[in-house]
Amino acid sequence: MDRQQEFVLRTVEERDIRFIRLWFTDVLGMLKSVAIAPAELESAFAEGIGFDGSSIEGLTRVYEADMIAKPDPTTFQVLPWRGERHGTARMFCDILTPDGEPSLADSRNVLKRALAKASDKGFTFYTHPEVEFYLFNQPAHAEHGLVPVDQGGYFDHLARGSTHDFRRAAITMLESMGISVEFSHHEAGPGQNEIDLRYADALTTADNLMTFRTVVKEVALEQGVFASFMPKPMADQPGSGMHTHLSLFEGDRNAFHEPGAQFELSKTARQFIAGLLVHAAEITAITNQYVNSYKRLWGGAEAPSYVCWGHNNRSALVRVPMYKPGKGNSSRVEYRALDSATNPYLAFAVMLAAGLKGIEEGYELPEATEDDVWELTDAERRALGIKPLPQSLDEAIAVMEKSELVAETLGEHVFDFVLRNKRQEWDGYRAQVTPFELKRFLQVL
Repeated sequence: MDRQQEFVLRTVEERDIRFIRLWFTDVLGMLKSVAIAPAELESAFAEGIGFDGSSIEGLTRVYEADMIAKPDPTTFQVLPWRGERHGTARMFCDILTPDGEPSLADSRNVLKRALAKASDKGFTFYTHPEVEFYLFNQPAHAEHGLVPVDQGGYFDHLARGSTHDFRRAAITMLESMGISVEFSHHEAGPGQNEIDLRYADALTTADNLMTFRTVVKEVALEQGVFASFMPKPMADQPGSGMHTHLSLFEGDRNAFHEPGAQFELSKTARQFIAGLLVHAAEITAITNQYVNSYKRLWGGAEAPSYVCWGHNNRSALVRVPMYKPGKGNSSRVEYRALDSATNPYLAFAVMLAAGLKGIEEGYELPEATEDDVWELTDAERRALGIKPLPQSLDEAIAVMEKSELVAETLGEHVFDFVLRNKRQEWDGYRAQVTPFELKRFLQVL
């Protein structure tokens, strides 16, 4: 038994933890959980816990149902919302086959494989997400209409505003679980908030995001409101994105930084950005995985719709933030397409793969776009070589289906499941008769 496992066992005993929740995600990024008693911990570390994988979205087929969840002791944290006495803790799990091999359908394993590939090239991949979400008054049922908890706007300081209390409670809870928060503020939409997590290696960030979404939902329930990470819950208000800052390090050195270069960007950084741009359309069905995601991407309000990059240009897909003198290790690029409902394990894996492909193949980075891309005409965009992102989930699936990069990164099992699941979602969406159609056509036709 290693030192980390011993620490977990000792903490469980000292803090009177009665339940240990083993967490993992399905292929869509939905959190799954099974609780075990402290007496089962040693066995879980040694052999894992068996479960029926065929009942989990995309995990396995019925005829190969048995799977094993093996807890990662480095992810142990006490859940603060479960109370002090007879507490509950959680650990993330790696999913294994019965013979102990990593499951090809495990999202966490998909990211681990991508990170191993980066590591073979000497790189560590860091990510820093800015997570947006809405808070609505209960009951949050679509048929009753959505009532945001306030009418605030960007950076508004609302006297006695419930969102102040909400963010303070959520951040306190996150930090008690070892998840560092960098910034928080009211976003542009009524009841919309943003909380930015501090940068960390991509696997830690993905685990933190799964915890983050759970914490936000728990605090909302405590405060009698409803939190949603839906990309575009209201047609006339901004969508919820998850702009994510990316950087590669070689040891302690930021591989994206080169003193004296344009925007202080190294050749490695420029090739990485070029990789993101070349493969952007292919990875969009992963970074923006729901039919609703495309209402945000094509709904204005600073959501990126076109494949280009710029220095401090908030209409671009990839933005290079302003360089701070003397802070070379903070050099990074910001990918702005992601929304808050993505599966972070798969999204980070495909973004990393796209960037690494740019480095491997020596992609040339086109000129930066400093115009507001939304304000250009179609002809102007064509003249500049600026292509659109997919405009619907259907289009995104069609582009991804032809992508060797995404197929290789996700592995055959996950790739096939995502395509199949998203086609079903699109078919279900396309079959709907919407309120828009009834209002527009029912009486006039």
